[in-house]
Amino acid sequence: MNPEKRLPREFYTRRDTLLIARELLGKRLVVPDADGARVSGIIVETEAYVGADDKASHAYGNRRTPRTEPMFMRGGIVYVYLIYGIYHQFNVVTNIESNPHAVLIRAVEPEEGIERMRARRAVTRDEQLTSGPGKLCQAFGIDRSYSKADLTGGRVWIENTRAKIRVDEIASGPRVGIAYAGEFVEKPWRFWMRNNPYVSR
Repeated sequence: MNPEKRLPREFYTRRDTLLIARELLGKRLVVPDADGARVSGIIVETEAYVGADDKASHAYGNRRTPRTEPMFMRGGIVYVYLIYGIYHQFNVVTNIESNPHAVLIRAVEPEEGIERMRARRAVTRDEQLTSGPGKLCQAFGIDRSYSKADLTGGRVWIENTRAKIRVDEIASGPRVGIAYAGEFVEKPWRFWMRNNPYVSR
């Protein structure tokens, strides 16, 4: 691990979660295995959830439960939850403490540890390894034990890369699977890399 590449706490504690969701595109998610071998991928799709007023958020109405507790922690903490009793979802907590914002990492492009990802996910094409939030958690070995992990620590982190992402390389649109969210359904708070084969379908 090169500490100089890791995103600092200040990246996550900014108040503009939509900006953070866009700026996470092109960054590298790193989840080392127990033996220290790096498993990593470039973030190519994100979704922003912007606090207690966002009807699509688990923290809507300041709903604070044992599951949502990480969202109320300071930016730079991991929030992992389970959907359908099967699929884990990896989120980056943003903003200041007690202001529950988060960014769901929806897809990454595999970079390091691809053989380990293939061993965890029996797929016919590598494009299927991490092209969705549940898929990437399975490929990276992420489960609920990662919830409340600190992204400035050594268990999981996000790195800067040399890639400069142009504005015209980023698309935005409504978030996925939030039909219940009323006027928030159509908010263009999902961001992805145009033409990247690992973006979720």
